[in-house]
Amino acid sequence: MPAIQYLATIFFNAAANVYRGLWQRVGELLFGIVLFFVELLVLTMVLYIAGRIVAGEKRTSLASAFAIALLGSILSSVFVAFIPYSILALFLSILVWLLLIKRLYKTGWLGAIAIGILAIIIFIAILVLLALLFGIFHIIYEWLIAPIL
Repeated sequence: MPAIQYLATIFFNAAANVYRGLWQRVGELLFGIVLFFVELLVLTMVLYIAGRIVAGEKRTSLASAFAIALLGSILSSVFVAFIPYSILALFLSILVWLLLIKRLYKTGWLGAIAIGILAIIIFIAILVLLALLFGIFHIIYEWLIAPIL
C-alpha cells in the first residue's frame, strides 16, 4: 500500500470517528436535556401536591411549583459543580430549596420543611409504584435501601 493511500485511509477513518463521536455527543446532550425536562415536570407536580396539602390551595400554584423546581434544580447543580466540598454543597442546596419553598408558597420555615419532607415521601412513593409497574423494584431496593442497611 502506498504511503499516501495509507495516510488517506488513516485521515478518513479519523474523520469518520470524529463525526461519529460528534453525533454520539449530540445524542448524549439531547438525552440529558430531555431527562432534565422530565425530572422538572415530575418535581413540579410533586411540589405542587405537597404544597397544596401543607400550605393550602390559596397559597400554591402550578407556576410557583415550577419556579421552585426550576430555580432549585439550577442552583443545586451550580452548588454541586462549583463547591468542592460535597457536604457544604448539599447543605446549601437544602437551604436554597427550603428558602424557595418558604418565599414562593408564603409559609414559615416549619411549613417549608414539612413541604420538603412530604415532597420526598411523594417522590419515593411514585418511584416505588413506577418500579413495581416496570418490574425493576430490585434495582430501586438496591439503590435506596441497601446502602442504609
